[in-house]
Amino acid sequence: MTPTHSIEIDVSTYERDGYLHLPAYVTDPWLSELQSVAAEFVEESRTVSKSNSRFDVEDGHSAETPRLRRLNSPVDLHETFARFTLDGPAAELAVHVLGGPVRYHHSKLNFKWADGGEAVEWHQDIQFWPHTDFSPLTIGVYLDDVDAEMGPMGVLPGSHHGQLYNLYREDGSWGGAMNDSDIASLDLDDMRWLDGPAGSVTVHNCCLVHGSVANSSTRPRPLLLQTYSRADSYPILGIGANGVTGKRSGAVIAGNAQQSVTIDGRVIPGAPDWSQRGAPTIFGSQNNK
Repeated sequence: MTPTHSIEIDVSTYERDGYLHLPAYVTDPWLSELQSVAAEFVEESRTVSKSNSRFDVEDGHSAETPRLRRLNSPVDLHETFARFTLDGPAAELAVHVLGGPVRYHHSKLNFKWADGGEAVEWHQDIQFWPHTDFSPLTIGVYLDDVDAEMGPMGVLPGSHHGQLYNLYREDGSWGGAMNDSDIASLDLDDMRWLDGPAGSVTVHNCCLVHGSVANSSTRPRPLLLQTYSRADSYPILGIGANGVTGKRSGAVIAGNAQQSVTIDGRVIPGAPDWSQRGAPTIFGSQNNK
């Protein structure tokens, strides 16, 4: 990883508040390249009439008037996104904030289209993809200027230290959002709205309460998001979106996987990853075969 930034950020602020807001952090040539590639995918979305594995589109999406909600796993779709996330400014920032090698988890590009692009209700991220610790964070980059009308991300400072909320509906189905009674227990007057010029960056912890209102402006609000954890943090398979997060998920940045994991304060020096080639028997291992 070749450094592109001189990073001078007080990580203690992130640890205390659960988020960082870095106006105009990503600059050219990175910013213009990301904008150009994002525009290519908007054009490609004109060829689809409904959501698929690549594009999530709103009702009313058409070739004439695209209403793109999300580009899924951009890291796996274009090398510009891959370089930015795995070897560029986003990766560098993740390594700095988490204090060492990191493990990439997933990426997405949320567009929040103009004239009513959908709100994202209050939630925490960790319930969607549980890990063996609470180190995961998400780094967002606004690809265009974002003001209050465009539905910028809202975060509740310090909420990552508190309760982990149930995101199921009363009928037991998955809702992906906090219920009304839990929201009523929060002081939403403390919410911070993270807007800013193109290239502004948001960083939020996986346990931080956050969301956004609908986009009431005439401009889309593209936000490129990528999630990382410490390298010794592992996604728990069989729960949430873990296992369906993209072919590059699990890549370790700025170091090597040590196959150790810490749970309840106890370090487990785990066996090698045999998922791609099959596990040996204990007899073969102990006889060095």
